[in-house]
Amino acid sequence: MADPIIELSKIDLSLGRGQARVHILKEISFSIEKGEAVGLTGPSGSGKSTLLMTLAGLEQPDSGSLKIAGAELSGMSEDDLARFRGSHIGIVFQSFHLIPTMTALENVAIPLELAGKPDPFGKAAQELAAVGLAARAGHYPAQLSGGEQQRVAIARALAPDPEILIADEPTGNLDDENGAAIIKLIFDLRKKRGATLILVTHDNDLAARCDRTIRIRSGRLDHPGQVSAMTTASES
Repeated sequence: MADPIIELSKIDLSLGRGQARVHILKEISFSIEKGEAVGLTGPSGSGKSTLLMTLAGLEQPDSGSLKIAGAELSGMSEDDLARFRGSHIGIVFQSFHLIPTMTALENVAIPLELAGKPDPFGKAAQELAAVGLAARAGHYPAQLSGGEQQRVAIARALAPDPEILIADEPTGNLDDENGAAIIKLIFDLRKKRGATLILVTHDNDLAARCDRTIRIRSGRLDHPGQVSAMTTASES
């Protein structure tokens, strides 16, 4: 690839202790180009969630190399990983993960405050406006619908202007109408900002909207020789 922003080489990762230790990721190698949209799919238990956590710097591989934006994440301390993640990676979770005692505005401002950005509440207000929630800035999560909460989560993820946006089953807790609106918003904002998108989904139609699909099966790449080209719907 001409300009990879993510490079994995022979990533292995096991979780658990003693006899309960399970080998989850096995020799995972692929690259993602800057600005690319990639669908990450696979059956339940295939390892895609663990791969997502690894890409986000939330799990450390046992061996192999993981480079993001030119930085080697393997071996970084937890503090260094947190700082790196705050500057380069935005994450949208299926379950929103908003802080219930904070307003929408405060939830979006949190990563900006942690990163020491100037005028965090002004920027947070701009991000809420970008997702159509300017009028809901003072509302708490419990006062928002599921679709509105996910919009707040998207605004929070994008507020620090990350190079990479990871969306983990972002429509999993939404009805079809709200889910379609959230996906359109994610793709529109990603295109507008030029961010790299990694979309974790079990929906093959949704994955097909990405530039290509990477499928994980039993902790390994499915059709590893094809991950550098767009896959067909039957492969995803």
